[in-house]
Amino acid sequence: MKQRSLTKTLYGANRNWLITSILIAIIIASPIVAIIWIAISPEENVWIHLATSVLPTYIYNSVLLMFGVGVFVSIIGTGTAWLVAMCEFPGSRFFAWALILPMAMPAYVVAYVYTDFLEFAGPVQTFLRMLFNWTTSSDYWFPQIRSPGGAITVLSLVLYPYVYALTRASFLEQSVSTLEAGRVLGLTGIQNFFYTSLPLARPAIVVGVTLCLMEVLSDFGTVDYFAVRTLTVGIFDVWFGMENRGGAAQIALVLLSFIIILIWLERSSRRRQRFHNSSKNQLIKKTKLRGWRSLLAIFSCLLPILTGFVLPSAILLYHALGNIEGFYSAKYIEYAGNSFILASSATLIIVLIGVFLAYAARICPNLLVKIAVRVASIGYAIPGAALAIGILISIGAIDSVFTEIMKLTFGVSASIFVGSGLTAVLFGYTIRFLAIALGSAEAGLSKVTYNMDMAARTLGSGPRATLFSVHAPLIKSTIISGSVLVFVDIIKELPATLILRPFNFETLATFVYQYASDELLNECAPAALTIVLAGLLPVLLLNRAIQNKSQ
Repeated sequence: MKQRSLTKTLYGANRNWLITSILIAIIIASPIVAIIWIAISPEENVWIHLATSVLPTYIYNSVLLMFGVGVFVSIIGTGTAWLVAMCEFPGSRFFAWALILPMAMPAYVVAYVYTDFLEFAGPVQTFLRMLFNWTTSSDYWFPQIRSPGGAITVLSLVLYPYVYALTRASFLEQSVSTLEAGRVLGLTGIQNFFYTSLPLARPAIVVGVTLCLMEVLSDFGTVDYFAVRTLTVGIFDVWFGMENRGGAAQIALVLLSFIIILIWLERSSRRRQRFHNSSKNQLIKKTKLRGWRSLLAIFSCLLPILTGFVLPSAILLYHALGNIEGFYSAKYIEYAGNSFILASSATLIIVLIGVFLAYAARICPNLLVKIAVRVASIGYAIPGAALAIGILISIGAIDSVFTEIMKLTFGVSASIFVGSGLTAVLFGYTIRFLAIALGSAEAGLSKVTYNMDMAARTLGSGPRATLFSVHAPLIKSTIISGSVLVFVDIIKELPATLILRPFNFETLATFVYQYASDELLNECAPAALTIVLAGLLPVLLLNRAIQNKSQ
């Protein structure tokens, strides 16, 4: 009752929070609206040509990658999560956090590293030819890394931690009494996994796999380097190759349709699969593995870490040490500075907007605000390439309207020229990663009792003063965690940066992409290693959160 009366009072006194929230949601939704509008009414309609020529290939390859990655991340993520959560074997505590490490590796960096390592002129095939006296590639068979199979393998190695982290947390939260009931009924450890633990963890597995598949659809660097023509690559091909924004918007709309279908399938599956655990009042009694079972568990957990993090990092470190002067070269310093300035600026903007929206939803419990907040958080689900196309189209439209107004009002032709500048990049980052900061702010505010608001209100503080003097100090830790996640994601972001960046402006990600695409991994190894090291920060935060949740 107190909460309801407080929120009504605050809502009546702070309509500006409501109006601003709705305006932010409209701005964030504008690129999606622009994609739909241009796709429906393009200046030069090439849909028939696309639909009968390249689009089936784009869709087939995208579905193939989704299926392959979905199968592999489900097996690797679920299997390793169950082993470290439910079993005890040598190194299980180490594997519990080390299995998240591949998440720090951008998929495109792993693709460059493994191609350099496994291609014909790489050390592996060179060693095999020396060992068996082979001379040409026709003398032996070796898996082709630049193929759909190679892309599936690389993407699976870096994406399985999504499934692992969520599933492990689910296993750790499961009721001990439920598991004990399975043992009383005579179920073995494996049977208990399939008939008890797995069904209870299924919603978490579905969410993790859905996140992986969304990342697959968003990926550009890996599939482009492996010459796998997916929908994301198709956007680049049509936009830059055919110079047709209508065709690029139409492919982007198809890509968005896939994302919508994935989200709908994930949510509908969770509605049909609801499981409720009784409160866990004791630690799970882990199964002790011995002999060959222990060795198998160690191998199963060690292999993803070695192939997804240790080996790529070692190869990158080897190349970086071979080009140690690259760490203090003018290019590296410039591009690292560009990345840091962009990421810092965008993170500040994103965190401020995220906190504003989360607090607006708290003090204005209005349906419009709730809708605005949810609309503002949809950007993370949109692939970077599709989002960039929508931003360029929407900013171009705004620029045209501004030019016409200047002509009619002052008789001069003027343009705001923001479509190809850093404004567009910051705009893209804000839309893409606002959901992270918003989620962190909401999580922090949810733990603050409304009595704090009432006390501040009684003392004469308005909502803004209450936010800065009361709530901000209380949610500081969650805001910092969200800021780190946003900062690192921006450092790694590739497709949106490639499309939106100004001419001759490079970040660490675009620099690595361009040089590695030209087989110059040694030159870009310092920059790639920097991106990996930056990616370790959210991995450590994630592991800490899981550990705290399990205690």
